[in-house]
Amino acid sequence: MLNMLMRRLYVVILNIKISFYIARLGYGGLMVWWEAILLFFGGWAAGIVNAMAGGGSSLTVPLLVLAGVPGNFANGSNRLGIFVSNGTTILSFHRQGVTAYKEAVPFLLPVVIGSLIGSIAISQITDRAFETIFGILMLPIIFLSLREPKTAEPTSQYSKTVIFIVFLFIGIYAGAIQMGVGLVLLAFLTRAGLPLMKANIVKVLVTLAVTVTALPVFIIQGKVRWWPAIILTIGLSLGGWVGARIAVKGGERIIRIFMIIAAIGLTGKLLGVYG
Repeated sequence: MLNMLMRRLYVVILNIKISFYIARLGYGGLMVWWEAILLFFGGWAAGIVNAMAGGGSSLTVPLLVLAGVPGNFANGSNRLGIFVSNGTTILSFHRQGVTAYKEAVPFLLPVVIGSLIGSIAISQITDRAFETIFGILMLPIIFLSLREPKTAEPTSQYSKTVIFIVFLFIGIYAGAIQMGVGLVLLAFLTRAGLPLMKANIVKVLVTLAVTVTALPVFIIQGKVRWWPAIILTIGLSLGGWVGARIAVKGGERIIRIFMIIAAIGLTGKLLGVYG
């Protein structure tokens, strides 16, 4: 009898400790098991797609909302995963001998400035407003995701002024919303004449620069829920590593189809159609 009481007391104390540490990580309560599984595997799938083209945030942000993270907190929490997964993606490309560091340099300054502006602006709106904006934007991004990236016929060389202005606005959007920015970057970079593989690596480097700027803003504003963000980050990072290898070898169709179907279903959650 005494042993049973001691075991129960131990379980109670353990739960209190776990709740305390989770609260310190910025999450208001314990996550149920299915939320953690959704975030991990959803992050894994999104990480693969992000490494090959983009649009993974159309899955990860709604999944965070589904797991009980309010809209703007989901936006901030998602940035931790993007930051780490982009790092693992670049490392994976690098180890395979595929790099594009010099090609990325001209685009970094304007996206960093834009990202700072966008992240500060978006952190001021309400969670419900963000969820509505994100849900509306998901529809065109999903359709854009249906198009497989390919090298376009290069246009005349863009001037430095045009590049700065275009990437400043891309940075503002990426800092505020993030979703679909990889697809936009690929479209612009391939149009500028970069081979698809080089354009894809530049896209990852530019997105990393955006996230390095935006993430501290969300952290300072208290818009990151660390526990779900960490679980999502693990999935995104593993997916990013796998995705970089798939991108080099070719092939992403099945994962992209499943991700798009899931994203379409989650759009209704953000727009308040159900739930």
